[in-house]
Amino acid sequence: MQGTLAIHGGCKVKSTPFGTGKRFGLEEVRELVEALEQDTLFYHAGEKVKTFLARFNELYGITHSVAASSGTAAIHVALGAAGVTVGDEVITSPITDQGTLIGILYQNAIPVFADLHPRTYNLDAASVERRITSRTKAILVVHLAGTPADMDPIMEVARRHDLAVIEDCAQSYLARYKGRLAGTIGNYGCFSTNDFKHISTGDGGIVTVNSGQEEEYRTVHAFADKNYQRLEGEVFRDLDYLAPNYRMTELQGAVGIAQLKKLPWICGKRNEYGERLTEQIREIPGILPPQVPEGSRSSYWFYLFRLDPAQFRCDRDTFTQALREEGIPAHPGYIPRVVYQQPLFQNKQAYLHSSFPFDRSPDVSYDKGLCPEAEAILETSIRLPVSEFFTPGDIDEMAEAIRKVAAYYRR
Repeated sequence: MQGTLAIHGGCKVKSTPFGTGKRFGLEEVRELVEALEQDTLFYHAGEKVKTFLARFNELYGITHSVAASSGTAAIHVALGAAGVTVGDEVITSPITDQGTLIGILYQNAIPVFADLHPRTYNLDAASVERRITSRTKAILVVHLAGTPADMDPIMEVARRHDLAVIEDCAQSYLARYKGRLAGTIGNYGCFSTNDFKHISTGDGGIVTVNSGQEEEYRTVHAFADKNYQRLEGEVFRDLDYLAPNYRMTELQGAVGIAQLKKLPWICGKRNEYGERLTEQIREIPGILPPQVPEGSRSSYWFYLFRLDPAQFRCDRDTFTQALREEGIPAHPGYIPRVVYQQPLFQNKQAYLHSSFPFDRSPDVSYDKGLCPEAEAILETSIRLPVSEFFTPGDIDEMAEAIRKVAAYYRR
């Protein structure tokens, strides 16, 4: 196990290709042909988007959901339906894709960042509560990499302060928190079906409406469609306030129907492989696998583990490169830096040549050190891919490579 590293001329741990497979097949083709034969690709006139949502609702045990053109759009729709508006503050995660943040700024609200749990990489409720002000309107929870956030304390904070909770589940299909599906716990759950998620329709999104109330469902449905009211077959065009056009097409819905049938298997295999890897590396000194909240289940969109720098005589980037030379496609961290260190936030410029809406909350800080745990996560973590098409042997070789590299560089 402590043989010469491949980076120093030794034999690779993994010399065979990872398992692969095809995401799309005749099932998607048949649904697409049926969509075209309808002679309409408009969601309200056809049946594919309606069927896709009905089957999603059945899988998730909910009454209402609304389709959108992307996961980013789904989050914007949820924020708009929740009443987030000019000058409001929305607390969210500093480790996320910008798609989480765009809707906040489109509503001319202010993103506020809370710190994360060091091993789940999700929002810490105590940090969230410290960020609440009189302007706070909502908490936007990101379930990162397939692992659900610790929702009970977050929901308790939201109840005490009368805040809406929106769940960003783009990376966490069929993840479970203490038996409940992520996306069904807050007021709204937001999902993505872009090409880099558990299931793909090319682009697309879904918003769950968890209150079960018809009136709220109508508000969400209308906000995704220019505030048109189409549910009763008529179209009412009275515009009380601005809403975007985020409609899903029948082609996306058609592919979604076929993809949704595969989702339980996809998430099941990813959970199996993520847990298999954790089991094999959890006892390696200096290696910190991701943690899943007790009684919960991850669907591992990717696998992110951390190094304890004090236990190794190399930095994270060297460790990552050594894994790559062993045949493991490892990457340093997830995003290059916490999102509040991006120029948009450092310059407080959402719109070119304007400081609006940041000038509505001049005391909101985006300084380095704002979320020290999140910053440390990105500085010490290594990301590995997970695929439902991998084999158990692929996972075992990942673990073997981590053991080999860790043994060589251990202090």
